[in-house]
Amino acid sequence: MAQSTSPRELCFNVNGMNFAAQEWGDAPQLPVLALHGWLDNAASFFALAPRLKNLHIVALDMAGHGRSEHRPGQMAYTPWDDINDILAVADYLGWDRFALLGHSRGAIVGSLAAGAFPERIVALGLVEGLLPEPAHPEDAPKQLASAIQGLRVQQQKIRSIYPDINLAIKARERGMFPLGYAAAKALTERGVVAQEGGVSWSTDPRLLAPSMIKLSREQLHAFINRISAPIKLLLAEEGLPKLYVNYLQEVEQFSHVNYEVLSGGHHLHMEQEVDVIAEKLNMFFARFAL
Repeated sequence: MAQSTSPRELCFNVNGMNFAAQEWGDAPQLPVLALHGWLDNAASFFALAPRLKNLHIVALDMAGHGRSEHRPGQMAYTPWDDINDILAVADYLGWDRFALLGHSRGAIVGSLAAGAFPERIVALGLVEGLLPEPAHPEDAPKQLASAIQGLRVQQQKIRSIYPDINLAIKARERGMFPLGYAAAKALTERGVVAQEGGVSWSTDPRLLAPSMIKLSREQLHAFINRISAPIKLLLAEEGLPKLYVNYLQEVEQFSHVNYEVLSGGHHLHMEQEVDVIAEKLNMFFARFAL
């Protein structure tokens, strides 16, 4: 059966931080941890999760996003810390083995987690994300310097304040990947905090700094090749395959990655294509129903 439209709100403390999440379904349905994309939040799954059947879905506001806490001190944001959080959240929920559902950066983090801890992940449903861009090893010093400089710049910036939340929604509609009104509204309502004079984004500005370390192509491939869970990757014609010319050739190097390219843009799981995405993922996850 399909999930209830309205999620339950969760809040818990793991790894010394407070995290927020939204929940659909219940045990003993297949446990699925849903991971949103960069600068998004758990509302990324507002349209998709209610259409998925027989799943116990917990959509996490990842650190620095939505209603979850920012990382303390001067810490940067890395996929490695996110993977540690994922395992801590699963342990908190009592999930020894579970599935991952990820979009964009959340899909990348999910893939890396499944490669590092294959014994924990039973299935991997990915939307518009598999691997980050690889780097050349000789560029590592420059990458680190750029990241540290970026952190300093972001910490000095003054946050933008929108006098009206509708202005924030309009700004989100016009982001790097344009969004329809309903999708932008869902992400914005969960992704702003009240300020004197209006609202500002709750997202930690440190997320805008470059990555501290980027892995080489060989290192990234090692993660994907170590994944033992079945993988379903759904891509958008106007998304990553269009943004990166050789993206599909890279994906095709992994024979165990079952992928499809569908019509739509980068956030197709939140837009009019959501029914098609739900149908594909229901067929995939049904194989693992408890």
